[in-house]
Amino acid sequence: IAGPALCQGAVLLRALGLRPRFLAAGSQAVQLTSRRWLHLQEYQSKKLMSNNGVRVQRFFVADTVNEALEAAKRLNAKEIVLKAQILAGGRGKGIFNSGLKGGVQLTKDPNVVGQLAKQMIGYNLATKQTPKEGVKVNKVMVAEAFDISRETYLAILMDKSYNGPVLVGSPQRGVDIEEVAASNPELILKEQVDIFEGIKDSQAQQMAENLGFVGPLKSQTADQLTKLYNLFLKTDATQVEVNPFSETPEGQIVCFDAKINFDDNAEFRQKDIFAMDDKSENEPIENEPAKYDLKYIGLDGNIACFVNGARLAMATCDIIFLNGGKPANFLDLGGGVKEVQVYQAFKLLRADPKVEAILVNIFGGIVNSAIIANGITKGCWELELKVPLVVQLEGTNVQEAQKILNNSRLPITSAIGLEDAAKKAVASVAKN
Repeated sequence: IAGPALCQGAVLLRALGLRPRFLAAGSQAVQLTSRRWLHLQEYQSKKLMSNNGVRVQRFFVADTVNEALEAAKRLNAKEIVLKAQILAGGRGKGIFNSGLKGGVQLTKDPNVVGQLAKQMIGYNLATKQTPKEGVKVNKVMVAEAFDISRETYLAILMDKSYNGPVLVGSPQRGVDIEEVAASNPELILKEQVDIFEGIKDSQAQQMAENLGFVGPLKSQTADQLTKLYNLFLKTDATQVEVNPFSETPEGQIVCFDAKINFDDNAEFRQKDIFAMDDKSENEPIENEPAKYDLKYIGLDGNIACFVNGARLAMATCDIIFLNGGKPANFLDLGGGVKEVQVYQAFKLLRADPKVEAILVNIFGGIVNSAIIANGITKGCWELELKVPLVVQLEGTNVQEAQKILNNSRLPITSAIGLEDAAKKAVASVAKN
């Protein structure tokens, strides 16, 4: 599959010394967090794990203060951990706009859970991975807290350089595994898995040993790792990350935190999982494109990008920046483009008040350029487009597409090549 660069999985792969499946931006100018893949909340990932034999803490989910308080009492645990549920890392060090510090709180008093939940639910939690204003917390997870003897890191990733899955582990658990990879790369250990043969017991045992588990814990770890891999394969996951993957004083291996990402090309056979998709953290403008199979991410620039293919879209964003402009969005039409998608894409871009110019960059391999041209002209006329439009077309049926655009009598600026297109788009904004 192809998806936007610098998605969470790609960032992790890069940090761990693996090749990202997706094309990375050539510069640090444009950094995106992809919404192409389905991301589940922690409690949803843990439920999947538990249903597949992976050991996690007992927990309940609450979306009101009273529910959180009742959950804490039902757990009847020696200690309780309350965790804000948002799709961002670094929650433990985050700050709520209620004034509460930390999206992960420990207490031995169930009544305190209600007081803490009151400062979490309905408030924004800001972490290093959220916008400055933070993300609204709608749910909290109330879980049994365990003492931890030792923490490690474990992940299973789909990686192109290995032509399949790779196990990644480290005996040094870190809130920021990227920092561990940068400062102590020798502590990041990898094991390739043949996707046709599946994980071997010897591989699971070796990774358990790499993580520093010995004796009965080594076998227990290998068993849990095998179950995690089977879950990874069964659910068409692109990433299963457990941080920390730990042992307790009682000699149990427990997955204390969980993140699972999925390939959304597999939605047709993972309907139950995709039905769990929580779009509450998406901007409304990012939910609408999905109805037409458009991949859209809003950025803070003023030049809209209208592109087919994730890699080409990423390159378009970069080259706009390199020519002195700022992209207003990442918009990938995909391969099997229909005229209605082109029209809806224009409608989406026109609705963005930040947009001062639109750059269309199409390589018609799978896509028929004439379909793009018809969609462009329909969109321009019916939506009364008022901003400059720069179009660069290459590939299948491009001559017919150019003829359609030339006969449209629209004020379209044609470009030859991506560099020329970017320069003309940036110049058109400067004139306004």
